[in-house]
Amino acid sequence: MNEDVNEDVNEAQQPHGQAAQPALPGGAGSRPGRRGADWMFGGVYGTVLASALLAALHQKGEQFTPYYDASWVLVTAATAGLAHGYSHHMASHRQDSAGHRWRMLGLALWNEWPLIVAALPTVLLLVAAGVFDWDAYAVTAVGLGVNTALLFAWGALVALRVGYRLGSALAIGMADATIGLAIIVANAVIK
Repeated sequence: MNEDVNEDVNEAQQPHGQAAQPALPGGAGSRPGRRGADWMFGGVYGTVLASALLAALHQKGEQFTPYYDASWVLVTAATAGLAHGYSHHMASHRQDSAGHRWRMLGLALWNEWPLIVAALPTVLLLVAAGVFDWDAYAVTAVGLGVNTALLFAWGALVALRVGYRLGSALAIGMADATIGLAIIVANAVIK
């Protein structure tokens, strides 16, 4: 029954006109539920996570601590990647040998590298802010702007990669960028 649900979910995630890849019988040679463009999911997720942390870590009236903030963005991205990989592994867990389960867990964790990499532009910006003593507000504004542009690029690239036409891909990119814009608005309103 669980395999039927997974197949239905995979089919619902495909653009019109494309069928999901059939699951291999008995789990032979199967990977933890990954499709070709799923590595890009981590890019979007990591960029949103980094944006939210960038907006939340520095508070008005507090001393700007860019190295501390950079370390928290990196640690949080790595922790989120580990948690997501582990939960993905557990959701697709099957009765296999212990060695096979450990290999599949390792693969599920390894597949989360894009989430961590997507947080690196924010980490590098914060490190540069510490080196060059940049203003906290300027760093936050630039970081949120860059991350919003990256969200647009991730969304459009993912859509093109899975088969959407250019117009639809650009609309999907705008939808992803809207998440970044929402973080910018929330940052302005809350602070």
